[in-house]
Amino acid sequence: MKLKYAILLLTLVAFFNGRSQQVIPIETKDFSMVFKTDQNKRLWNVYFGKKLSNLSDYNQIADQYEFPNSNAGIYNAAYTPSGTWSLSEPAIQVTHADGNQATDLIFEEVITTEVDEASLTKIKLVDPIYNLNIILNFKVWKDLNVIEQWTQINNNEDGSIDLKKYASANLYFTNKDFFLTHYQGEYLRELQPVEEKLSQGTKVIESKLGTRAMLLGSPNFMLSFETPSQEDSGLVVLGQLAWSGNYKLEFDIDSHQNLRLLAGINPYESTYTLNKGESFKTPSLIYTVSDKGAGNASRQIHSWAKNYRVLDGNGDRLTLLNNWEATYFDFNESKLSKLIENTSHLGLDLFLLDDGWFGNNHPRNNDDAGLGDWKENKKKLPNGLRYLVKQAKKNDIKFGIWIEPEMVNPESDLFKTHPEWVIKQPERPAKLYRNQMVLDLTNPEVQDFVYGIVDHLFTENPEIAFIKWDCNAVIYNAYSNYLNENKVSQNHLYIDYVHGLYDVLKRIREKYPKVPMMLCSGGGGRADYGFLKYFTEFWPSDNTEPIERIFLQWNYSFFFPAVTMDCHVTHWGKQPLKFKVDVASMGKLGFDIDLSHMSQEDIQFAKQSIQNYNGFKNVVLHGEQYRLASPYKNPFASLMYVNNDKSQAIMFNFLSSNRFMEIMTKRPIKLKGLNPDKHYKVKEINLYNNTKTTINESAVYSGDFLMTVGINPNITGNRTSVILKFEEVN
Repeated sequence: MKLKYAILLLTLVAFFNGRSQQVIPIETKDFSMVFKTDQNKRLWNVYFGKKLSNLSDYNQIADQYEFPNSNAGIYNAAYTPSGTWSLSEPAIQVTHADGNQATDLIFEEVITTEVDEASLTKIKLVDPIYNLNIILNFKVWKDLNVIEQWTQINNNEDGSIDLKKYASANLYFTNKDFFLTHYQGEYLRELQPVEEKLSQGTKVIESKLGTRAMLLGSPNFMLSFETPSQEDSGLVVLGQLAWSGNYKLEFDIDSHQNLRLLAGINPYESTYTLNKGESFKTPSLIYTVSDKGAGNASRQIHSWAKNYRVLDGNGDRLTLLNNWEATYFDFNESKLSKLIENTSHLGLDLFLLDDGWFGNNHPRNNDDAGLGDWKENKKKLPNGLRYLVKQAKKNDIKFGIWIEPEMVNPESDLFKTHPEWVIKQPERPAKLYRNQMVLDLTNPEVQDFVYGIVDHLFTENPEIAFIKWDCNAVIYNAYSNYLNENKVSQNHLYIDYVHGLYDVLKRIREKYPKVPMMLCSGGGGRADYGFLKYFTEFWPSDNTEPIERIFLQWNYSFFFPAVTMDCHVTHWGKQPLKFKVDVASMGKLGFDIDLSHMSQEDIQFAKQSIQNYNGFKNVVLHGEQYRLASPYKNPFASLMYVNNDKSQAIMFNFLSSNRFMEIMTKRPIKLKGLNPDKHYKVKEINLYNNTKTTINESAVYSGDFLMTVGINPNITGNRTSVILKFEEVN
């Protein structure tokens, strides 16, 4: 079976070889992308669309399109070279060993094998003059309609070459009319959607921040064909560049109104030198295709992520209490011990100690000192972390801790001892972001230091059960003393930093493969599938105001499953506790609260809601998600999760507008994802203490009724948050 696809593909290639053309289909269950060579052995992307029944039919596709070359070169190259026959924006731009900047690429071979429950097709292109070859890689999970695409560039020339541009993917779509949804934002307003119809020219989405590269924008995108995006209909490509550094996405409408998509590392200040015999592997563009709208595309990428990418994607998640908003930097053993008791009293799984626990010569009493000095502050914690770990164990809960190991404050022993470890121009004044700078992870010594922070924590306290990994600074004054000393171009900094960070995370996971870790960056600055190989979850935003969180979590839901999203109840917002808990229950539930500031009624409700969450969280974290009513189009939001055998579903409903005339749901909301032939009873859960439901809980509904007619959750000004549980009845 291993060579099944290779044999089939090579048979197809041989069939067309007599016509001096070769056809290469990349097929999922429902869709195909087809490449074809011409008489000069150049490779073209001739089709992207519904899968054809007969392989031989793919040879006829190119003849049906009339797109003259004109003076811009042919647009639909499989991987557009620079400096020769094409004047289009290149996917690859190289300065060869002899200084020549022109590259041509012709097809040499294709091999397809089975790898990790997927098929992997490798297409080899070569320069006919220079000893340079490029491998286009397509890893396909057929049943999920998911493709992971990357490029490998191999230098076999007689000397070093400079890669000036090196895209991960070069896609081409001939469907008429394209609508792009991209996601811009800022701190506390991450992942804000913008949908626009693309017109002739190039739309560029990019980042140059170095770290927290997604803070102001995102490498996530959604392409809708023919019409604006719809939840349950229409052709959609939903994707992400899985890279944790600077990225660049280019959406180019050509003179024939077709779309070229180039995606990869941002080449800004990143010309990369490859010595003779070296290879460069680009990050992956991961995308899924659906002709049933964005909802189906999301479920496909969610399933892929849980099964094949996210660390422990099908595992459980720990509910927790975080001390950050309860204490900020002002705490001691007594305060923390009380919060540990509160964690147990509420019925949560873990206490998370946040920022401020370290630093002695430069105590971490605010964010301007101590970062980098990872020793317990003796004044705050005279008995060290070990005492708190024991307190957690005594209260039958687990203990977790916050770190920010990539960063340093100038006011720290680390900076004063190793100023050369910091990314900074040597002759220019330091530019700080949140009073800190970025450590130079291109340097193996720094990598060892960062790894050692985590390793020391676990060595000294092996019962630590959770890590919150933060990152709050971007890269200013980009310069590496290490690269300079080793005579490596400064243009390697942005790329080698990310590779260095990945290497550290690989080492951590090799020694500590199962410890849950949260990926934090103040918000959406780091939610990507390059990182999520090493992390179990991420922090969507420091903005925990629950109305805002409805919108934020809605936007994240297009690309990430609920099991990856940390959603906390905090003191932000004027909504009642029930509303806050219900919003946070749409992902991995956590609390940032101090029970001493809560009424007994709220404490009682919180305890009950945690029990309720533990009863249904498996449906939320591991079921299929369906977006029912968008808060962008309605004064309310509705979203549901359905378990695998469709015997249970959880429906979340929220009033998201405070306009007087829009404070109720006037019509039923249609459910999705149920079995039309099954029958269900409905029960309202997470009711506040002694509150009665207005839902008829004695009624039995068919799945067909619930999906065709729907149910009204009775959202009103007094019922702003309603969770409904549907269970199959015989």
